[in-house]
Amino acid sequence: MTWGAEHLRGRAATLHEFTPPAQARRTLRILEAVSAAVVIGSSQPDSDIDLGSAESTGVEVVRRRSGGGAVLLVPAEHVWIDFWLPAGDALWRDDVVVAADWLGETFVSALRDAGIADLSVHRGPASSDALSRKVCFVGRGPGEVFSGAKKVVGLSQRRTRDWIRFQTIMHRRFSAEQTARLVAVNPSAGPTVGTLARRLRSRVYEIGDLAVLDLLLPHLR
Repeated sequence: MTWGAEHLRGRAATLHEFTPPAQARRTLRILEAVSAAVVIGSSQPDSDIDLGSAESTGVEVVRRRSGGGAVLLVPAEHVWIDFWLPAGDALWRDDVVVAADWLGETFVSALRDAGIADLSVHRGPASSDALSRKVCFVGRGPGEVFSGAKKVVGLSQRRTRDWIRFQTIMHRRFSAEQTARLVAVNPSAGPTVGTLARRLRSRVYEIGDLAVLDLLLPHLR
């Protein structure tokens, strides 16, 4: 089955709206955020974000409808691709724990072509701790892709009776210091911004200027 393709530009809040494709077919969407935003998970408290720091640096705070921790989106510094499956598609799985395995394996095959080593797909339920509940790329979710201990592809999903939407993010360059400043830090109990930035940097893989879509398309076909 072939894939339809769409390219959308706009604010992160608009791009996160659940707007299925017009036709009931497999569709990938390349999404381009035109301004910086920190996107927090559906159940993540606002107190996880330093709202003053976000306002002073011009970073919009956006809430998505899928779970997980915060993701900082900076224009031109990430690759954001959504994959939509209509109900009845051969890739559809009702079990959310295994539903994205095929997508993780597709990314692994593509990234191996680019020479990225030690790739694996996280299988099974999400694994999280106090920090990953604040910052998405520190945790491990079903279908997500890793190179060693570093996350290469972050993945979340949202579904209705008619559609599954898999959202994927890869960082071309990861703004560890800016992310650390945006995550609220309790000076008496939490790590310093510098310490937190180093911890985040050790868990995030930067893909640089890889032509991700060119790598993926042969494997999607």
